[in-house]
Amino acid sequence: MNFLVRLLISAIVAFGLSYLLPGVHIDSFSTALIVAIVLALLNTLLKPLLVLLTFPISIITLGLFLLVINALIIMLGTKLVEGFKVDGFWWAMLFSILLSVTTSILHSSTRENS
Repeated sequence: MNFLVRLLISAIVAFGLSYLLPGVHIDSFSTALIVAIVLALLNTLLKPLLVLLTFPISIITLGLFLLVINALIIMLGTKLVEGFKVDGFWWAMLFSILLSVTTSILHSSTRENS
């Protein structure tokens, strides 16, 4: 149940960010749900491998390279989901940062209410 709540929160935030950020386009809320599922799968399956492969770069940059990995995962998500478009790398990075921060805040507030 917790996973479904997280997906719903991510979809709502992603859909809202598509209205706020001119470089991010999501066609409908159902597309936002698919985006949330695809990003969850990519973060579960692909991100650990990318983090492991880029570990030396992450140490040198004090972890800031993880932001680049997140942006690349967003850009890969645009290739996999029809109706989800990001205009470039910097929009993907901003979308990734705002999505992560907002979903973390909202998820922690829903956990406190439970």
